[in-house]
Amino acid sequence: MSAFSIFICLLIYFIVLMGVSWLTGRINSNDSFFLANRKSPWYLIAFGMIGSSISGVTFISVPGAVGTGSFSYFEVVLGYMLGYWVIGWVLLPMYYRLQLTSIYSYLKGRFGLYGYKTGASFFLLSRIIGAAFRLYVAVEVLQISIFNHWGVPFLITASGMVALIWLYTRKGGVKTIIWTDALQTTFLLAALIGTIYLIAQSLHLNIAGLIATVKDSPHSQIFFWDFKSSQSFFKQFASGIFIAIAMTGLDQDMMQKNLTCKSIGEAQKNIFSFSIIQAIVIFMFLVLGALLYTFTAASHIALPARPDDLYPTLATQGSFGTAVAFLFVMGLIAASFASADSALTSLTTSFCVDILNVSKKGQPAQLKMRQYVHILMAIALILVMIIYRLIDNPIIINAVFKVAGYTYGPLLGLYAFGMLTKINTNDKWIPAICISVPVICFIINNYSEQLFSGYKFGFEMLIIIALLTFMGLLTASRFTSKTING
Repeated sequence: MSAFSIFICLLIYFIVLMGVSWLTGRINSNDSFFLANRKSPWYLIAFGMIGSSISGVTFISVPGAVGTGSFSYFEVVLGYMLGYWVIGWVLLPMYYRLQLTSIYSYLKGRFGLYGYKTGASFFLLSRIIGAAFRLYVAVEVLQISIFNHWGVPFLITASGMVALIWLYTRKGGVKTIIWTDALQTTFLLAALIGTIYLIAQSLHLNIAGLIATVKDSPHSQIFFWDFKSSQSFFKQFASGIFIAIAMTGLDQDMMQKNLTCKSIGEAQKNIFSFSIIQAIVIFMFLVLGALLYTFTAASHIALPARPDDLYPTLATQGSFGTAVAFLFVMGLIAASFASADSALTSLTTSFCVDILNVSKKGQPAQLKMRQYVHILMAIALILVMIIYRLIDNPIIINAVFKVAGYTYGPLLGLYAFGMLTKINTNDKWIPAICISVPVICFIINNYSEQLFSGYKFGFEMLIIIALLTFMGLLTASRFTSKTING
């Protein structure tokens, strides 16, 4: 598939998104931008959340990671499902009861101003880094497939992609996102199913043969029981629970869509349906990875140096024909745009509500402030992508979750302390606790094998940071109590 053909696909796709943006963004108000006037159908949100949760990272990195981790990622996904049920029965009712626009407003009432600002700041840091990582995957592939041939620098490509996303989200915000995410999820699933079908055809496999091939693949092992391994089921499953709670339930990006439902009942239907569909879709990505490795072995094709390059290389270089190349490009664009556009909207919402306290301004000032912040967040995404380009990491999805552990961990600890206890703590200590705990854990992680007889930390680092944050808040509350009484 030529660079020009891929560019035309991108152009047509963007035109369709702009059409959706025009239809949904004709009322340019903050209530529409932040909460879609609380009138969104739950089933549309559930379907669209697949696209925004999958992202370009899953689209590329999960199939590639099968080569080194087999199907062990599904251990995490099983944990996700339980985590989503906790969100549905515990967090969502609280958010609806408090009628929140930003979910971090809860921290202000529970802890005070310092806790509130700390929680919102950690979200902003987490989401900027995570969204930039996810969008980077798509931009890198487009750079290799199109813009390198035309001599366009990566900076221009990255800036152009973010500018396109900013353009179709700048008026409608989350109201636009709900509809564009549903459209993009359709493209993503079509790409996934179509690619699996065409690869199976190239391997001369019917449905029974496909199942047998995946089952017999040396990469199809799901469960690992060695506790010292970073792939241990116990660590992966537990991590999945808390990753889901932290990266979905405590994430303004994912929760903002849920808060646009008409009622708590519809929001719960959305999150429960989403949990099942997401597990099925991710398992299909693992199946795709097994097929890709089977194909390379059968065709005696040398594996690329980076696992993340496996799917893009085989798809775009014509190993499976033009149809797979087209599906790959459209699916990657859909996954990446669906993740990045909702991130840009939620970053704008949180910064306006939590940091700038936009509600205290008049309507014209609110609108202008939101527009400026939207541009600022777009620039931040570009800058982080440029930084990440300088970092050599073979499997991006692991990098995303490692960073998430250090940034979402303190958030999880804050919410756990706030919801599970009625203890008051010194609000002014919260920033120091939430910053120092990840720093200490980062140092320990670098020397874990020497300190703990070969033990390697995996995604469970999120749980450890949350627990230490909880303990730090408990210690601060006791010290504060002694100080006050003394």
